[in-house]
Amino acid sequence: MSTSFSSIPLVDFGRLKNPQTKEAELAVLRDAIFHVGFLYLVNNGAEALIEEAHERLPEIFAISSKDKNHIDMLKSPSFLGYTSLGRETTAKVIDMREQFDFGSECSEYKDGDPFWQMLEGPSQFPNASVRDLVQRYMGAMESVSKEFVGFAAESISLPRNTFESFIGKMSRLKFVKYPQAPPGSQGVGPHKDSIGLFTYLAQDNVGGLQVLNKSGDWIDAPPIKGSLVINIAQGFEAITGGVCSGTTHRVIAPTSCTRYSIPYFQAVRLDLRLQDLEQSAASIVARIPVSEDKKKRAVDVPSELISPQYACFREAQLRNRIFSHPDVGKKWYPGLFEQYSQQPVA
Repeated sequence: MSTSFSSIPLVDFGRLKNPQTKEAELAVLRDAIFHVGFLYLVNNGAEALIEEAHERLPEIFAISSKDKNHIDMLKSPSFLGYTSLGRETTAKVIDMREQFDFGSECSEYKDGDPFWQMLEGPSQFPNASVRDLVQRYMGAMESVSKEFVGFAAESISLPRNTFESFIGKMSRLKFVKYPQAPPGSQGVGPHKDSIGLFTYLAQDNVGGLQVLNKSGDWIDAPPIKGSLVINIAQGFEAITGGVCSGTTHRVIAPTSCTRYSIPYFQAVRLDLRLQDLEQSAASIVARIPVSEDKKKRAVDVPSELISPQYACFREAQLRNRIFSHPDVGKKWYPGLFEQYSQQPVA
């Protein structure tokens, strides 16, 4: 597959786990990681739970405005909770979606902790039934994602445990609803995922996800029942020194129906600093079997996580959250909101 890909590759999780087919499937995964940054993962073992979650989404989004407001994201310095339509922006344009954001359980912020520690905090749930679904879903994705990261390392000729020490504490999960909108509306604008190592997306059957190839063409990523669409996030891009780069993508809002999606963002350690990565990234890049030219070449949009202006990954992610949810940022981080609002969007 060339760097100007025309379709999204498909990787079979079962074949990766089978010693007789593993090497052949690792080659498919290697190509996806080096040249595309996106792939479908089928036979992932979570198909039944994915189906259950999607069946529940219309019911969850139909809860009363009172119940939604009770868990509004404005109440959370961790940017967790409910966000109504028109309150999130990407690339300075309002996204046509509403959503619930959740996080895996972790220790809460305490007085004396760095202020950006507040990014990792408690989730808000509308009811016990949703809490149960979220916890089961996140547990399944944690298992899939940890195993996948091991295969990703093997596919690029690194020891299986290479990236384990980079996995963070709090992964995130979204339930997203894209309502019917006028033609050409932005479901979510062009971006690279800034949260985590990899993103694991469960689509419904509507479509709308598009991926930008190196020729500047938008390539459709149509739904495949039961699959997870996995893409490289900026954490993995930074850790591999940009050799394995994230890929810009977007969602076109549906024009004749409602679209639902469930993205899971695998946590990256937010305490990582630029200097922490210099030695480890150099070691990783030196062992990755690609041309020296590719190793030296800058990625198309360098990861914001490795900018020297930030103390660590967490500060970079906080800036991203403030840009995406300015109302939450203004409430909880007024000084940073004022500072970042004077800067261009990455």
